[in-house]
Amino acid sequence: EVQLVESGGGLVQPGGSLKLSCVASGFTFSSYAMGWSRQAPGRERELIGATIKSGASTYYADSMKGRFTISRDNAKNSLYLQIDTLKPEDTGIYYCAAGQTLHTLVVLTPDYEGQGTQVTVSS
Repeated sequence: EVQLVESGGGLVQPGGSLKLSCVASGFTFSSYAMGWSRQAPGRERELIGATIKSGASTYYADSMKGRFTISRDNAKNSLYLQIDTLKPEDTGIYYCAAGQTLHTLVVLTPDYEGQGTQVTVSS
């Protein structure tokens, strides 16, 4: 059974940082591109970015460049998302996803996706 389990979300004050994790199982993690997306209340899902199988290259959506950093550890079947200088508009559910190609993640049609972890930015 394929599983993607996100963790690390919570309530954070504006200006703070957060590191989300995603642990994968049930498929060959290193054979898949991995990415993060988010959905804010009342808004459509938006891509944050995605990294290739080796992690050597990462694509970020234009609006996400600068404060978001995606990394992966293939030895631990894990994907990470570092978010710095958090803003209230970063509030939402953050999803981890796997795709056989980077393109499938960029267009938000992943092969697998987790249940998400809630991030709330508020003072």
